[in-house]
Amino acid sequence: MILNHTIMQYFEWHTNGDGNHWKRLKEDAATLKERGIDAVWIPPVTKADNNQNPGYSVYDHFDIGEFDQKGSVRTKYGTKEDLKEAIKACHDNDIKVYVDIVMNHKAGADETEMFQVVEVDGENRTEVISEPFDIEGFTKFTFPGRQGKYSDFIWNYTHFNGTDYDHATGNTGVYRILGENKGWNENVDDEKGNFDYLMFSNIDYKHPDVRNEMISWGKWLIDELGIDGMRLDAIKHIESYFVRDFVQAMHEHTDNNFYFVGEFWRADVQTNESFLVDADYSLDLFDVALHYNLKEASEAGAAYDLRTIFDNTLVKENPLNAVTFVDNHDSQPGEALESFVKDWFKQSAYALILLRYDGFPVVFYGDYYGISGDQPVDSKQMAIDPLLYIRKKKAFGLQDDYFDHENVIGWVRRGAKEVDQSGCAVIINSGTEDAEKQMFVGKERQGQVWIDYTNTRDEEVIIDEEGNGVFKVNPGSVSVYCQKED
Repeated sequence: MILNHTIMQYFEWHTNGDGNHWKRLKEDAATLKERGIDAVWIPPVTKADNNQNPGYSVYDHFDIGEFDQKGSVRTKYGTKEDLKEAIKACHDNDIKVYVDIVMNHKAGADETEMFQVVEVDGENRTEVISEPFDIEGFTKFTFPGRQGKYSDFIWNYTHFNGTDYDHATGNTGVYRILGENKGWNENVDDEKGNFDYLMFSNIDYKHPDVRNEMISWGKWLIDELGIDGMRLDAIKHIESYFVRDFVQAMHEHTDNNFYFVGEFWRADVQTNESFLVDADYSLDLFDVALHYNLKEASEAGAAYDLRTIFDNTLVKENPLNAVTFVDNHDSQPGEALESFVKDWFKQSAYALILLRYDGFPVVFYGDYYGISGDQPVDSKQMAIDPLLYIRKKKAFGLQDDYFDHENVIGWVRRGAKEVDQSGCAVIINSGTEDAEKQMFVGKERQGQVWIDYTNTRDEEVIIDEEGNGVFKVNPGSVSVYCQKED
C-alpha cells in the first residue's frame, strides 16, 4: 500500500497554557489520523524557566513535567504522565510523534557565578569591544527539585561560552566567556560574524562533558517516551559536527529507526546544502526558502510570477531532505521571524506543499485551529481539510507540471493503480479574473467526470477522447479536480 505522509505541528506560540495540551492531543489523535495526519511535531516537553513559556527557554532537560521546579510540576502543556498518555494515543492511531528539541541554550539558572568575559559587538560577534572583566552570571544549574534523578550533572559557567546579563551591574550585552579552550564554536552560521550565541546561557559544544551529557540525555528521552523522531531547534546556532554526532548517536541507539528534521532558518539554499554536507545528510531540513516564496507571492498577488514559486528552494534542489511548510510558530504574527502568508493565498500555498510529489509537508496548528494571543487569526480548517483528503486519497502517481503562465499554474498527478480512483488536477490563479487550463490526465480516463474537491467551482469536467480536461478556477484561488466518486 502506498501512502502520502503528512506532519502536523501540534502547537502555536500562544497555545493555551492551562496544562491540558497533552490531554487535548490524546483526545484529538483519532480525528487527526482520520483526516490524514501521520505524524505530530509536538512542542518542547522539557521544563522551561516558567510554566507559561512555550518551552524554548529550557531549564532542565530531564524534567518533562515530573518535578516541582520553576513554580510547578507540569510544563505549559501538562505533566509527564499526560504526555505519555498522549504519545500512547498517537501510537494507538498509527501516528508518529516528533518532539521539539532545544539544545542551544539554558535559562533560569539556580545560582549565579563570578567569571571573566569580554564583550563582543552584537552585530559582529568576532569583534571584541572590551578588555577582560568579571561578571556575575546566571550559569549554575543544580536542579534541586530533581535531586540528581536520571542525571547528576551540574552545569556551571565552564559548560557555556556566552551569556547576556551581568547580575552584579544589571548590564546587558553579548559576553563571551573566557577560559581554557573557550571561544565561539566555529561551524555555525556566519551571520553576525559568528552566530553561535543566540540567547541566555549558550551551551559550549567544545566541552567534551557537555557533548556526552546531551547525547546521554537524547538517548534517555527516546527510551523514556518511546518517541519516533525529533525536530532540532535553531541548529544554525549549534556546532554542525555536534548535530551530526548527536543524530548519528540517536540513529545507532534506535537501529536507524528514528526521524530527524532540523530548523536551519536561512532562505539561502547553498547554506542549507553546506549544513547537510557537514551533517552527512543524516537529517532533513525545513524549506525556509519556499516559505518566503509563498509569503512573497501572497503579498505581491498578480505581480508575482507563479512559475518561479519553487526557484531556489530546498524541495526543488534537494527534495529528499526537504520538509515543506506554509507557516509555523516563529513566522506567525507578532513573533520573532514574523513572515505570515496572507489569508487569500493560504489554501493555494497548502496545495503547493500537500499535493505535489516532492517534500514532506507540515500543517501548522495555528493555520488549522486558529491563533490566539494579541493578534488572533481564524482557523483555516475548512480550506485545509479538502486538501488533506485529496493528499490521503488522490494525490498519487507521476506529476506533470503546467507552469506556463505567470498567474495561472497547474499540475496533474496521474494516479496509482494501487489506489482506486486516484489522480488529481490542480490549478492555481493569482490573477483578478477567472482562468482555465487544459491539462492531460490520461487517455484511459476518457469520459470520466471530474469535479472540484475544494467546492469552489460547481461545474463538472468531462475528460475528452484525448485524455484532456479543461479545468477552471476563480480569481485568487485554487481548485483541485478529481474523478467524481461512485
